[in-house]
Amino acid sequence: MKNSVLKGALGALAVAGVAMIAKKAIERKRFVKGIFEEYGIKEKSPFGLADKIREMNEEQYQELKGKFKKEFASRCHHRGFERKEDIAEA
Repeated sequence: MKNSVLKGALGALAVAGVAMIAKKAIERKRFVKGIFEEYGIKEKSPFGLADKIREMNEEQYQELKGKFKKEFASRCHHRGFERKEDIAEA
């Protein structure tokens, strides 16, 4: 009986994990779709995005880059890593 309870608990945990991953994927897809709409990119592919980036000036490119960094940045890094990164940029 213990084995079946453990299997059920692990199954429920797996379902919850898959649901969390699916939710994150949907959020990211919605973000990218918003970027395409905001910048008027008709071709919904990486090539369409690359073409638009080539047309941008430096200020627009840095703004777009910041949006992508903010959305896709890892939220599980250590404080020491941030300091090393800041030192490298200075």
